[in-house]
Order: sequence, then C-alpha cells, then structure tokens
Amino acid sequence: MAGQDLTSLDDALTHILARARVLTQTCTLPLHQTLGRVLAADIAVPADVPPADNSAVDGYAVRASDLTDHTVLPVSGRVAAGEPPGELTPGTAVRIFTGSEIPAGADSVVMQERTQQQGDGITVTAAVDTGQNIRRQGQDLKQGDTALSAGTPIRPQEMGLLGSMGIGEVTVLRRLKVAVFSTGDELVDPGQPLQPGQIYNTNRFTLTGLLEAVGCEITRCDTLRDERDATRDSLLAAAEEADLIITSGGVSVGEEDHVRAVLEEKGELSLWRLAIKPGKPLAFGAIGGTPVLGLPGNPAAVLVTFLVAGLPYIRHCQGNRRYRPLGEPLAAGFTVDKPSVRREFLRARKEAGANGVVVEAYPNQSSGVLSSACWGDGLAVVPENTTVAPGDTIRYYSFSELLG
Repeated sequence: MAGQDLTSLDDALTHILARARVLTQTCTLPLHQTLGRVLAADIAVPADVPPADNSAVDGYAVRASDLTDHTVLPVSGRVAAGEPPGELTPGTAVRIFTGSEIPAGADSVVMQERTQQQGDGITVTAAVDTGQNIRRQGQDLKQGDTALSAGTPIRPQEMGLLGSMGIGEVTVLRRLKVAVFSTGDELVDPGQPLQPGQIYNTNRFTLTGLLEAVGCEITRCDTLRDERDATRDSLLAAAEEADLIITSGGVSVGEEDHVRAVLEEKGELSLWRLAIKPGKPLAFGAIGGTPVLGLPGNPAAVLVTFLVAGLPYIRHCQGNRRYRPLGEPLAAGFTVDKPSVRREFLRARKEAGANGVVVEAYPNQSSGVLSSACWGDGLAVVPENTTVAPGDTIRYYSFSELLG
C-alpha cells in the first residue's frame, strides 16, 4: 500500500496480472492478415532457409583453386535468379547474379567489380577465399528448428520470416473481446450541438482507438446514463459476450458514480484507488465472471491509466510474452518542486538541449487536458516522494513503445 490508503502501481499490476486469463481459442488466418496477432503455437522450420547455397553478389562463380595471377577464365555459362544452376566446368567461370543458386563445383563468387573482361573470359583482380560471397544453405533457418515461439506478436518482420519458409496460413490467438462504456448524463457524441452542461464524449474515441491499435475486438461501445439500474443491466449484458469490460468515469466517490457501486453490489471490487497521478480513482473487479477495468473520467487520466495499467493486462490476456516496455533514462528539462506520494506520469516529449537530448514536460498537466498528449510523444515518470531539477535523470516511455 502507498500513502493515503492508495495502492502502489507495482502492487496493483501484481494484483491485476494475477487475474488475467490468457486466451486459448485460436483461428487460422492467411499470412497477409496476421499483422498484430499473436502466435498460438510454435512454428517449426519446414525446410532450410535458404534452400540451397546462393550468391550474395552479382559476379562470377568460380573454383578458388583455378585462380592464379593473370589467369583468364573462359565464361562457360550464366545463371540468373530462379534458374537451375547447372554445373561449373573446371577452369571456367559462370556469370551469376544476387540470389542465384551456386552451380555444382563452384566454391566462391567474385564480385563483378573485382574482375576485368578479357574477350570471352575474365581475369580476377583481387584475392579470392574459398566460400567468398556465398550464402550457405540453411544459414538463416535450419529444418526442424523453432523459428518462432507461441506467444510471439507478429510484426512485419515476423510476416516476412513466415513467408520465407513458405508458410501461407498461420494459427493465432483470437482477438480479445472488449466492451467499452463511457458514463455520464453530460456526454454528447461529436457532431451534435451542445446544450448547457453538456460536453463531448472524448473518452469513447480515445479508448476505441487504443483498443484497435493493440488488436482488440470491440464488442460494444455505449454511453451509460447516471442510473444505477441501467448501469447494472448494461454491465451484466456486456459480461455475457466480452472478455473484458472497460469503463471511463463512475468509479470515484460521487453520488452519481454508479460503476463502483454496481461492482460492490452485484460483482466484485478487488482494487480501488491507485497512488498514481493522473488516475487515482482506478478500479478493478468483475461482474458476471467478466473482469472490469474502471478508468477515471478525465480524458488525460484515461489515456495514462490505460497505458500503464490496462495495457499490461490486455497484453497478458493476448498471450504476448514480449510486452515489457523498458523506457530510457534521459535528462529532465523541467522542474518538479513538490514531492508527491503518488507516482506521476507527465505528458512529455524529447527535445534537443544544450548538452544533448532532454525531456520536456507539457506546462499544464491537468488530468482534463488531453491536448498535452497530442503535444507530447510519451510519458516522463516522476517516482513517489521525488523532486526533479533540470538535468536530473528520469525515465521516459514513448507512446510507440508503450503501445508495443
């Protein structure tokens, strides 16, 4: 526990992740549809990659033992990529191109820049070692080895590696199904005129964008009015189809904060109030057997708490074993005079300072100021009970790293 009966972020993550249920259902997709998905099973290499020795350069395939000073080697053939390589006649050279299979009998490739034309032959103008400029069969992947492990998130490079093995369909974990609820009678969808006391529903779009960016399937996205019965009924209905319910607002101490009350009455509230800023009134529990992550209502707090608490939970459920944002230590370009019992996540960005790169924080860190996150590229972390002076080392997490 942290100060003021608040749970530290570290303790909260231990609690939340211990309750994460890793997806087990799978689906098989064509390779071109797998970006961002997670492998459901190990991928064994079906055949050596590359499947045969091939040339790393444009040049001539030769036998190194045939080369002596000023030797003219007749060019006895030509092998383009994709053609059968044939066989090298001893004492000759074969014209060859990058990626072409090495002819039988050849043991080296000479770059064309290291040769001179001599009628129908060539002379080699540089020393040649056996094996030079040859990419060996299986140098990338050996048949039977594990190329990729279950739990690996598929990026463009994994797609390319799978393609290099001739794999056209891939078994992946299904998408995590998430229901999203914004709460409050004051919320109006963009495109409609505002009446007195109303505001536009910001969090709906922040959350759906974040969830789509990390590969989730959104099963419903509704606005909950400030009514206890309607809140309860909507959460119970969502629990029947979703793997996770995320709410924004309704988890603080106000009389109209019904999400927390419904969890206490009809489900479980196992965590409430974190020692972080912004985002103190975060809640975690369950209803109808489905986990519920209750985020604060302020727009910047929604973004921060999703990234630092919600996303690790989601990645764990997705089976993503690589999700460990490390951040980077950088010099602060800002000042924090007053220490806080809460760990602070400042919307920030990297800028060029007099002595190198520094992290600058947005001047207004109010939890209601979402423009700070558009100005910034990440989050600067101020640990609990800490002040910061310009030049002090702090840890900085870019949004791109946090989103994985």
